[in-house]
Amino acid sequence: MIGGTSLAGGVGRITGIVIGTVILGVMTSGFTFLGIDACYQDIVKGGIIVAAVAADQYRQRRRRKA
Repeated sequence: MIGGTSLAGGVGRITGIVIGTVILGVMTSGFTFLGIDACYQDIVKGGIIVAAVAADQYRQRRRRKA
């Protein structure tokens, strides 16, 4: 997912977790700077996490077919 560890198993790395955390932190700071309501911030962050999970599932399916 965001930190680099797949829901289907695998190995996560500290660098992936740090990069994912930094990305979400920068997004939160940017949204706050722009004056976007916290409710909308959560919706966007949730959408990004859902998109990351969907992309990971798609990648796992393609890997199994090959």
